[in-house]
Amino acid sequence: MIAVFDTNIIASAIFWHTSTARLCLVGLARRRFKLAATDDILQEYVLTCASLRTRRPEQDPSGPLAWIISRAVLVSPSPLGRLRSRDPKDNPFLACAVAARADYLVSNDRDLLVLKKPFGISIVTPVQFLRVLERARQ
Repeated sequence: MIAVFDTNIIASAIFWHTSTARLCLVGLARRRFKLAATDDILQEYVLTCASLRTRRPEQDPSGPLAWIISRAVLVSPSPLGRLRSRDPKDNPFLACAVAARADYLVSNDRDLLVLKKPFGISIVTPVQFLRVLERARQ
């Protein structure tokens, strides 16, 4: 199984240890899925975490980010043909998911979630993704 994580999921997992997003990373650690990303997405993860660190200086995201980057399968984004999301900043995640032939795009972003299943890729919340991981485990 292959998944793409929106930046809000990565940031939640790193900065909020009790978040559902953090539990999704446990699935990555246990090799229940592969995380796909592009160079631009990884850069967005880094920049967003650096910005959050200014508000939460007690937390250093460098270790978790390095681990996530080391686990990510890098792909080159696929052209989408036209804008798919109401928010153009979401399209790189769709392009990555298409290129990686991802099964899931995990996000809390409503602009992505309303798309439901573009290109055959299920866009789900972390809670929904955890249910998928649990079913796959059985």
